[in-house]
Amino acid sequence: MMTDIEISRAATLRPIADVAADLGLPDSAVEPYGRYKAKLTVPAGNGRAPGKLILVTAINPTPAGEGKTTTSIGLADALVRTGRKAVLALREPSLGPCFGTKGGATGGGHAQVAPMEDINLHFTGDFHAITAAHNLLAAMIDNHIHWGNALGIDPRRIMWKRVLDMNDRALRETVQSLGGVANGMPRESGFDITVASEVMAILCLADDLADLQARLGRIVIGTTRDRRPVTAADLNADGAMAVLLKDAIHPNLVQTLEGTPALIHAGPFANIAHGCNSVIATRAALSLADYVVTEAGFGADLGAEKFFDIKCRQAGLAPAAAVIVATVRALKMNGGVAKSDLAQPDVAAVRSGAVNLLRHIENVQQFGIPIVVAINHFGTDTPEETAAIQAIVAERGVQAIPCRHWADGGAGAVDLADAVAALADGPSQFRTLYDDALPLQAKMERVATAIYRADGIAPTPAVVRQLAEWDAAGYGTLPVCMAKTQYSFSADPTLLGAPIGHVVPIREVRLAAGAGFVVAICGDVMTMPGLPRVPAAEAMRLHADGAIEGLF
Repeated sequence: MMTDIEISRAATLRPIADVAADLGLPDSAVEPYGRYKAKLTVPAGNGRAPGKLILVTAINPTPAGEGKTTTSIGLADALVRTGRKAVLALREPSLGPCFGTKGGATGGGHAQVAPMEDINLHFTGDFHAITAAHNLLAAMIDNHIHWGNALGIDPRRIMWKRVLDMNDRALRETVQSLGGVANGMPRESGFDITVASEVMAILCLADDLADLQARLGRIVIGTTRDRRPVTAADLNADGAMAVLLKDAIHPNLVQTLEGTPALIHAGPFANIAHGCNSVIATRAALSLADYVVTEAGFGADLGAEKFFDIKCRQAGLAPAAAVIVATVRALKMNGGVAKSDLAQPDVAAVRSGAVNLLRHIENVQQFGIPIVVAINHFGTDTPEETAAIQAIVAERGVQAIPCRHWADGGAGAVDLADAVAALADGPSQFRTLYDDALPLQAKMERVATAIYRADGIAPTPAVVRQLAEWDAAGYGTLPVCMAKTQYSFSADPTLLGAPIGHVVPIREVRLAAGAGFVVAICGDVMTMPGLPRVPAAEAMRLHADGAIEGLF
């Protein structure tokens, strides 16, 4: 069996200029980055009616695998195969997971975006620009304090850490500026992973370059001793940060193995950030196609909720349909089957684990979006197991469609494409989960009870005080971004299925004034991941001819 990277290398890609031409883009709108990737350097609107936005989400991730990105790609290819004009709008992979657990994040089998190696590694440099812009602000904070601290920044209340696009648990908590007066004032700080940076979120949510700089200027880096907020604009850092991001703001154009256009841009995680690709890329795709397939990270309790309540709210987007991806294997694991036994037929375990899928269906239905379930097929699935899923979701008025895009590309997802298009062309009554006017703590309570099915939240006293201060300061109208484990509806990653009766602890809150939301850090979730016991990096190497091995 060929690996993902071997399948990708065997594909014949179209010159990126041809992909752009099929979209009706003039040469002036396309800045090539080699033969097979480019940036769209001007707004891509062409006066046509916007296409239908289709969200691909999933059940909670398990080691058994779900395949959300693979399904998104297969669905887009299938839409094109059936004569429809479709474009993908996805996130860029982070180097952290690529060298940590995943080894790659561009789909799999015959449902991939390409060039796979470029996209998984440095791509067009967007993440490096975001990292540099974030860390420039950090450097300017410390430099300002060193040269007299005219703004009166309280070093004890600086909230702005540094970032790195790599999993590195040793950097979570650090002490900086050691070595004497010339190196600045020593203080405790730390690093987040770049995908958790507010700069990443700002790039994703900005309307254009002017809005980008305005949002950068609103970043609150800390306070003075009398608790007045200090912003990036106060430090005169916003202009230079925008300079570093002037190319990164443009979406990246690539293609699937079948030549379907794909806009891949930015990449916040959905467990610690808002988990969606950029508004600019999504709007460009909607102006170029009749159907736009996008995804939101991890399960629907995280990515989909934030897609609806943060991205769609801020950008004025109205999704037309949603796809929830599930696998027989993952449902069996939710039903109590060990990973080593997942290849054995077990209809009873599928039925037991389907409570996780049903919970996600109920949750997405709260947003008024029509739904179809994609059963991402594995070779060990039995017809009886697949039929069990179909029967269970049919009781909720939802269709479940087996898909074989991993093995067969777009041809394996034609039935899914027809069903999705029918839903997207029909009525949708999209709505958000809560009103802007609801106080911040009440919004967190609403997400916890309505989506996680918790009995409530348990914020620390310090969190309660901080939220009240932000409400009073005018930030109470912002949406909330719940940073929580992706493995469970609860804050406990070991509670699979559809737990109830739990409480969501909130240990910290962070104001992302430039991005336009407030982050709630729940339970033990980390904003700087660590590498696993055996990271994917250990299997990666270069052959003598320069070919990469181990990126899969």
